Amino acid sequence: MQKTFWNYLMLAPFMILFGAFFLYPILSGFRYSFYDWDTVREPVFVGLKNYETVLGSRNSRIAAGNLAAYVAITVPLGVSVAFGLALLVDHFAGFWGRFFRSVYFVPVVMPLFLAATIWRWLYAPNFGMFNLLAGWLGAGNIRFLNDPDVMLYSMIAVDVWVSAGFNMVILLAGLKNIPRHYYEAARLDGATKLQEIVYVTLPMIKPVMIFVISYSFISALQVFDLPWLLTGSSFLDYGGRQKALLFPVMDMMGRGFGSLSFGLASAYGFVLTFVIVLITAAIFALQKRDART
Repeated sequence: MQKTFWNYLMLAPFMILFGAFFLYPILSGFRYSFYDWDTVREPVFVGLKNYETVLGSRNSRIAAGNLAAYVAITVPLGVSVAFGLALLVDHFAGFWGRFFRSVYFVPVVMPLFLAATIWRWLYAPNFGMFNLLAGWLGAGNIRFLNDPDVMLYSMIAVDVWVSAGFNMVILLAGLKNIPRHYYEAARLDGATKLQEIVYVTLPMIKPVMIFVISYSFISALQVFDLPWLLTGSSFLDYGGRQKALLFPVMDMMGRGFGSLSFGLASAYGFVLTFVIVLITAAIFALQKRDART
């Protein structure tokens, strides 16, 4: 009993910090999701009204639609680009292999506000590099961050540029673990490079690929900082022109810190958490079923 006591005592600092800074905020936020609270007046119990407001709000529907389109495009595109970069880097060894791996990883370690600033300059209407190139080619001025029909795709391009290096490193590690004699056997059978990728590479890195897809999917559902920075948003005005870059986390933050409706923001957060947990559970269930077959 005394030995067990000392073991638990050593765990006590972690448990105290976990309870104070993780568990208590979650439980407190769930409680306030049933209240009308602006941090100034006393909380007023409103039951499920906050959840009804979130689910019935026009902004919530716009944010959900933007998120669905964003996830549907950026996840397969980002993973495909990362896989292509991993295959490219895998063909180089020594100095050049390290060089290209480092170059492609630079956007990952770059502060996101700096990356957003660079791309806002590239997207600038009159003097941005992309519009200068468009002018030389005879095309009109493209409003990358002001045209609602273009804004989402402009953000996806930045997101892929920022995240591809991280996924590339993970996929590259998987490629390095594939025994070379598999490729030699495939070449002896007359396989082309494409057939090697389809019948050797992809099956061998399947667990790594599933991890990258799952991570990308879950990260995309929580997108916030990149559209916030690209549109120069504030808590009172966010989402860009016609809310083309409005996403759920942005809407939640705006309701909390912009409108001081922290009870509503808490309800929004738990709705979003429920959706993310549900989708994540479905992904892992599919992975487990696929592993058994």
